[in-house]
Amino acid sequence: MNQPSTDYRRAKRRKVGFSVDVTDTMTGEVVGKLSNLSETGMLLVLGRPLVDDALYQMRFLLPVEGGGMRSIEVGAHELWSDDAAAPGQVWTGFRFIDVAPDDVAFIREWVDAPGSQYV
Repeated sequence: MNQPSTDYRRAKRRKVGFSVDVTDTMTGEVVGKLSNLSETGMLLVLGRPLVDDALYQMRFLLPVEGGGMRSIEVGAHELWSDDAAAPGQVWTGFRFIDVAPDDVAFIREWVDAPGSQYV
């Protein structure tokens, strides 16, 4: 098991609070659910472990104020993983290594939205 690095955890992390599928854009496979999100990384709940220390291209949808959804695509580095409390589930932490500047700004606003809950 890899341990989380505190270097990437300084940004405010918002709990998601609803189901957000995260897709590996290289395979088209839904790899997990978004648990929390910051402008620098994310925590996913997966059904199986991914490759340690690997790079991924992922996509997920976030709600837009006023309705609709915005597709966010990120390049992410797998930093750590650990078994979740539920059998067959794995917590996995990622840091973002490539995100379009407009998407970073959108994520920052989404994380800071009124009524958000933080970890």
